[in-house]
Amino acid sequence: MAQVLSPGQVLEAPVPKKEDDEWRENLNVRMICPDCREDPPDLYEDHASGDMICTSCGLVLSQRNIDVSSEWRTFSNDDQGNDDPSRVGDGPNALLNGAQLNTGIAFGEGMRSKDLHRAQNKANTDKTNKGLLMAYKQIGALCDGWQLPGSVSDTAKHMFKDASESGLFKGKTQEALIAGCLFLACRRNQVPRTFREVTDLTRVSKKEIGRIFKTLEDFFRKREKERANGDGTAMIGGGTIVTQEAYVGSTQADPSDLCNRFCSLLEMDQKATNVAIQLAAKLKETGGLAGRSPLSAAAAAIFMAGHLMDQPKSAKEISGVAKVSDSTIRQAYKLLYQDKDVLIDADLINRGVNVEKLPKPA
Repeated sequence: MAQVLSPGQVLEAPVPKKEDDEWRENLNVRMICPDCREDPPDLYEDHASGDMICTSCGLVLSQRNIDVSSEWRTFSNDDQGNDDPSRVGDGPNALLNGAQLNTGIAFGEGMRSKDLHRAQNKANTDKTNKGLLMAYKQIGALCDGWQLPGSVSDTAKHMFKDASESGLFKGKTQEALIAGCLFLACRRNQVPRTFREVTDLTRVSKKEIGRIFKTLEDFFRKREKERANGDGTAMIGGGTIVTQEAYVGSTQADPSDLCNRFCSLLEMDQKATNVAIQLAAKLKETGGLAGRSPLSAAAAAIFMAGHLMDQPKSAKEISGVAKVSDSTIRQAYKLLYQDKDVLIDADLINRGVNVEKLPKPA
C-alpha cells in the first residue's frame, strides 16, 4: 500500500539495521613482558648486543636480533666535495674475470693523486673484461628489443662467457656467437624464437646461426660430460666443489609455445589462443603434420582455431606473423581438416568451438 504524504512532509530514509560483526580471531603477534605485562610495552632494542630489553624491569625478551638497518656509514658531512664515499661496494660479478675486490684509489686533486689513480686502474683492469662487458651490453640490448625476461639475458651471458673462454670459437665473429647463445637461451627458458627472428634481430645469416648453434650444442654437451661427477657438482681449480645446473640440450621448438605469441600479435582473445594451443598440443601427441616445421604446425593450428572461435584470420595475415608462406599454411590446414574428428574432442566442444564454421580446404 502506497504511503500518502502531506504537503511539505519529507519521507525519512529507513535506518539500516546494524548487523553484528562476525567473530574473528586476533592473529596479531605482540611482544609483551611476562613480568610487567604493560600494554603497550616499553621495549628497547640494543643493536650492539642484539637484545630486546624491557625498560621497566630490565628483562631480556629476545636475543640475537637481526639488524635490518644499513650496514655502512657515510661521511658526506665531513667531505668537502659533498660526496658519499661509503665503505660498501659492489659484490664480485660471476660474469667477469678476476677477484674484483681490489681497493680503489679515489680520484682527487693534484698530480700525485691523478698518477696514482691512473696507475691503479691500469694494474687492476683486465683486458678480457672489457670485451666481455661490450658483449654483455649487446646481449642486454637485444633482449630488451624482444622484451625478454631477465633470465634469458643472464643465461645468454653465461653461455657467451663459457664459449668465449673455451677457445673453440676463435674463427667465429662475436655477433654470430651472441646470436647462437641468444637462440639457445630462449629455448632453454621456454620462450623460443625462430632462426628467422634471430636473423632479423641480429643481422646474422640464418646459415651462420645454424652452424654455430650446432657447435654450441656439442660444446655444452661435451663440457657437461667432462665436468659432471654424477651428483650435479663440478670440480673447480683448488678442489672447491660448486653446485651447477646440468645443461639440457635444446629440442625442436614446441608449436604450442609459438601459438601463444603469434595469437597475441594477431590480437586474438584468450579463448581463441587457448584453443590454438590445445590444437597444437594435440598435433604433437597424435603425430599430425609429422616432418613439418613447428612454424607450419603453429600457423595451421591458429588458422583452424580462428574459424572455430568465430575469429577468422586469413592465411596471409598469419603468414606475416609466422613468416610462413600462405600456401604452406593452406596445405598444412588441409591435413588438419582431414583429422578434425580426432583433433576436436569433447574438451574443445565445451570451450564453445563451432565445427560448422570450418571452411573446406580448396
